[in-house]
Amino acid sequence: MQNAYASWMGQLVVLQVSIGDLKVPLRGTMVSESKEAVRMRIGEGWDIDVFKTMILTVDRDKWAPSNLPGGAKT
Repeated sequence: MQNAYASWMGQLVVLQVSIGDLKVPLRGTMVSESKEAVRMRIGEGWDIDVFKTMILTVDRDKWAPSNLPGGAKT
């Protein structure tokens, strides 16, 4: 389902991702969405695609500075 993540676009988020038996957090900015994946910017010039089937949860990055776009508000 495309657009399921539309409200998170441009936001600093933490994805809880399942990789086999592991569950790991992935911090970054959600930049786009396709039918099967979301694209995350995890660093300057570092974009990765994460399959939607691997995503367990999406949360706002509470540790992001509030002066950045999408940063946590205190």
